[in-house]
Amino acid sequence: MAASVLTLLTDFGLQDTYVGVMKGIILQVNPQLTVIDLTHQIPAQDVASARFALSTAVPYFPRGTVHLVVVDPGVGTQRRAIALALGDDLANPTAFVVGPDNGCLSGVLEQYPLLTAVELTHPHYWRTPNPSSTFHGRDIFAPVAAHLASGVPLAEVGAPVAADTLVTLPLPGCTVLPDTGKGVGFRGGVQAVDSFGNVVTTISGQPVIGKQWHCCVGDRKLSGGSTYGDAAAGEALALVGSHGWVEIAINQGNAYQQIGIDWRQPIEVWITG
Repeated sequence: MAASVLTLLTDFGLQDTYVGVMKGIILQVNPQLTVIDLTHQIPAQDVASARFALSTAVPYFPRGTVHLVVVDPGVGTQRRAIALALGDDLANPTAFVVGPDNGCLSGVLEQYPLLTAVELTHPHYWRTPNPSSTFHGRDIFAPVAAHLASGVPLAEVGAPVAADTLVTLPLPGCTVLPDTGKGVGFRGGVQAVDSFGNVVTTISGQPVIGKQWHCCVGDRKLSGGSTYGDAAAGEALALVGSHGWVEIAINQGNAYQQIGIDWRQPIEVWITG
């Protein structure tokens, strides 16, 4: 069997054996696979955080890597189990993604063209034709991902799915604000909060690089910097994170908790020079 790379992203944590069991199933299919843990600390059932984590990880892996996502509050319901091929070459996809059709895969669908999508309807590639209603990660997703990483064609693991039927996760968009003499403005929202409490917005950092700018959160005005050390310890600032989005942070602190940012709160960025 081919030896390839398979990544895991879940909300299972590390206290229970769920992650280890999934790895056991993967290695039963192909013990030569390289299995990499992206994270298992996604907040429980937090589809939005899974969406963000996956989209920020996929670009850094070799072409053809299979990414397995199990953040699945709808496990056992009518939600679909799916697999996607992404990129610009069906014979050599940039990446494969396996997971629930609940919006957690929609971030990578905004980054890469969708080559093809299938629903995992072929039990031959499952661990059992009678999967647990509460652990599709073990019985469906893990074995299918392992087979894909071992070279099984995507078309063999399921039936085609129309692209326009895939579930998307609506996030606050980013809009350009009217010119009121204050500079160039953008309004967005929150798309993720990392483990440090840094609040990642839906505003691209590209326009502010090399400019004078600030961020407005409610009645707070935060200076735009380039690194956390641009603010004194305990002070808040805005900056462009390694993911390329504007984020709000507190140097050596937790911006999400200390500023009290609401996930629904609009956030503005203004370029003034």
